[in-house]
Amino acid sequence: MNLFTRLAARMPQDRTRAFLELGDGTTVSYGDLLNRTAALAGLLVAWGVKPGDRVAFQIDKSVEGLLVYLATVRAGGVFLPLNPAYTPAEVRYFLADATPALFVCRPADEAAMRALGAELGVPRVETLGTAQDGTLIAPWQASPADFADVPRAGDDLAAILYTSGTTGRSKGAMLTHDNLFSNSEVLREVWRFTAEDRLLHALPIFHTHGLFVATNTTLLAGGAMIFLPGFDADAIIRLLPRATAMMGVPTFYTRLLARDDFTGDLVRHMRLFVSGSAPLSAETHKEFSERTGHAILERYGMTETNMNTSNPYDGDRIPGSVGPALPGVEVRIADPESGRPTEIGVIEVRGPNVFKGYWNMPEKTAAEFRADGFFITGDLGYIDERGYVFIVGRAKDLIISGGLNVYPAEVEAAIEAIPGVAECAVIGVPHADFGEGVVAVVAARPGADLSEAAIEGRLAGELARFKQPKRVFVVGELPRNSMGKVQKAALRETYAGIFETN
Repeated sequence: MNLFTRLAARMPQDRTRAFLELGDGTTVSYGDLLNRTAALAGLLVAWGVKPGDRVAFQIDKSVEGLLVYLATVRAGGVFLPLNPAYTPAEVRYFLADATPALFVCRPADEAAMRALGAELGVPRVETLGTAQDGTLIAPWQASPADFADVPRAGDDLAAILYTSGTTGRSKGAMLTHDNLFSNSEVLREVWRFTAEDRLLHALPIFHTHGLFVATNTTLLAGGAMIFLPGFDADAIIRLLPRATAMMGVPTFYTRLLARDDFTGDLVRHMRLFVSGSAPLSAETHKEFSERTGHAILERYGMTETNMNTSNPYDGDRIPGSVGPALPGVEVRIADPESGRPTEIGVIEVRGPNVFKGYWNMPEKTAAEFRADGFFITGDLGYIDERGYVFIVGRAKDLIISGGLNVYPAEVEAAIEAIPGVAECAVIGVPHADFGEGVVAVVAARPGADLSEAAIEGRLAGELARFKQPKRVFVVGELPRNSMGKVQKAALRETYAGIFETN
């Protein structure tokens, strides 16, 4: 069954109840949600979006942006959100690979994206801004709010989210209607969400955490979201008294703890704080608990799997652990090469939450699954005697900075394209605010005049800001082992403390 149809079945009978509460006090009711998504879904079908067609989306966070997701699902399309920070050069790959029937971008990007769309054969490019502006608004408002959800099977695609590997091209994770519904239903139950909840939503809506975990779980509970365009500590402090729950990345919590006005009294009424998308330090967990009396609930998920594990709602929330497997999800530890059980190894998962495979990559899909259906996450960890999962590292050198994935090979390729660069190594080192800070160690060619500022300037137009190194060090040569491989572990040790004094 269509995901939206299942979500709608759980919506409050009183359609005047708020679904979204905005920072200025205005609301979007459940009736508004149904009518506006019906109108847009009808428009998408009129424009030729057929079941299974991709609708690509790169705009800043807004109410209308969230409704585009839900309307796309209603219309039987496949939602393809893209990080607003991606440059046109990065967007080119996604449009060429996914071949969407429609691409929605920001008004400010219209000229560049229409030209790109024409070059790549995208049938339609429309714009949507954060102030109810853009070419999509007028036809949307003129479209009748009378639409029957397009029937879809549980195994049909509802979304594609791209996730890069440390080598090779980006991969589109194919998520089905059943993947998204089953995981959100489990989270609603495990985290005790009800119609009385107001979730403070300051996350982006281009990845799993803010788009699926927060939105779908709230809809299944018939609750409301206090919807912010992004993380603003002043706004969070002002709005926390109206909320019952909050989802965030560790950076949210470290920034709140840095404020004197973030007190136990301010959040005494709160029911739940959830953290994910990056490791939460034991120090932050401890300080938050001491300050507020609340133990942050840390969970573990991936683009390809949605949520896999969670610390319990009732019971011990162990700092440094992401908790036991969620109901219906199987988690095991295996040797990365042989697949045999081991005490510490790669985390593998199986369950209704696990994606269908990578878009147009059958060989890559086959390589990432064991014969018995377990997905190989690439994260390294272990499971203790109580069933709690602990993540100890990432097999593929993934850097998570501010809750966003940064893949060293992509950044290294951009740096090595700069004249005068012989080679480079990109690593993540501890950063109090972002969890990990991206650092580039660059070896210059003989006679080349390279500086940190010059390299940063060249990268500004090539990579999204969150991928750009926070520090660049120019050295004579990179450390290597006897086999000639760059020793990234040694580099991490060398630069481990740079953000403590810079």
